[in-house]
Amino acid sequence: METIAALNILVPVLTPLILYVGIDPLHFGMIMVFNLMIGLLTPPFGMVLFVLNKVSGVPIEKIVKATLPFLIPLLAVLLLITFFPSLVTFLPNLIFG
Repeated sequence: METIAALNILVPVLTPLILYVGIDPLHFGMIMVFNLMIGLLTPPFGMVLFVLNKVSGVPIEKIVKATLPFLIPLLAVLLLITFFPSLVTFLPNLIFG
């Protein structure tokens, strides 16, 4: 699903649920945006892959092979921010109290 469409559909539906469960909305937003960003880079529906293909003329197979090593740190950061919410909320809590 396109990122903007996913945000427009899922945020109003999931926000009351995450508030009821007690999840910080900022933490949830970061996880959601990061997941959607990773989705833009992964086949078979990664829109960034198709844009790179059209702009550069490089075959999609080569682009996928070139982007795969970058998915490892992205997934590692996703796991970190998912399981340690203080990594996401530290600075906003410091500034805004």
